[in-house]
Amino acid sequence: MSKLMGTSKKEVYKPLILNTSDEELNNVIQELKGDTALLIHDEIKSQVADLIKLRNPQKKYTRIELDEAVEDFFGNQAISDIGNWVYYPWRHCLVHLLPEKEFVTVRTVRNKYVITEEEQKELADKKIGIIGLSVGQSVALTLALERGCGELRLADFDELELSNLNRVRTGVHNLGIKKSVIAAREIAEIDPYLNVVLYNEGVQDYNIHDFFTQGGELDLLIEECDSLDVKIKSRIKAKELGIPVLMDTSDRGMIDVERFDLEPERPILHGLLRQFGEESGLVSKIPNQYAEILMALLDFNQLSTGAQQSIHEIGKTITSWPQLASSVILGGGACGYFSRMILLGQEIRSDRYYVDLEKIANFSHGS
Repeated sequence: MSKLMGTSKKEVYKPLILNTSDEELNNVIQELKGDTALLIHDEIKSQVADLIKLRNPQKKYTRIELDEAVEDFFGNQAISDIGNWVYYPWRHCLVHLLPEKEFVTVRTVRNKYVITEEEQKELADKKIGIIGLSVGQSVALTLALERGCGELRLADFDELELSNLNRVRTGVHNLGIKKSVIAAREIAEIDPYLNVVLYNEGVQDYNIHDFFTQGGELDLLIEECDSLDVKIKSRIKAKELGIPVLMDTSDRGMIDVERFDLEPERPILHGLLRQFGEESGLVSKIPNQYAEILMALLDFNQLSTGAQQSIHEIGKTITSWPQLASSVILGGGACGYFSRMILLGQEIRSDRYYVDLEKIANFSHGS
């Protein structure tokens, strides 16, 4: 079984999907079930009941009728042989689930018809890359919950620290674990069939091309990292490949949309860094002009009062840019929305958008 897992316990993030029809995998299932410390969760009957109801939406089943329909579904087949057994090594837990097609159908049925069946199938072919897994974790989980793509590539080299727990949705038991691994495990527990690829060293010069292209070119980049170098380099790469970019800044609900797929000559970051010269030379300017580039990128005068005050305190009373859970979660939802619209071919134009709840609340109060 350790050979099947193929990685250290601290870094493992892929569950084992096991089927009794495969002799080797069935042996793994039996080996696991022989461990008295293993948690076994078998709710396959309730999942089959859900499947039966969605296939017959006009019929109102009584409890007895539904139980009979479930028994008819299994027929003479052993219940344990239906679907797959999914082992989560980090939880030492074995879960009995429907096969992938039926699982996805049931899990996304409440998306209809906000997302149509045809749109859901189209999204299943899309690949999204996310750089930065603090804000990016909220985005990744939103995309996973809605199944807004078929593959997620997650990049972050950082490990979870206690100060991250004001905005990263996880627990203290994950301190010291890679943020990318934490996000991937959360996604696997929502949907073990969703393909997740990790870049645990983050996006670097030596792997940036692979991040964008290996296994198929990305359809969308969502950039949420702290590094100015990576912000610039990733956009230059996205522009080169004609890949659209989203970024949530977690202040005033600010979302950047850059449609390099529709505007191949568009300047990165809306041209806010033009004053610093050619795009190809921007990274070399960062060591000597970091503050100026950051202020231009953020458009300082448009930041909230709290963010403006915080920037002046960086390096004095605080160490980095502040981010609140409410803003991060809002950004995750907004990125999920813009992502879906872009991937489904909607004409979302390049711009800097604001979902400014403070402004909305003040306006409502004043009215």
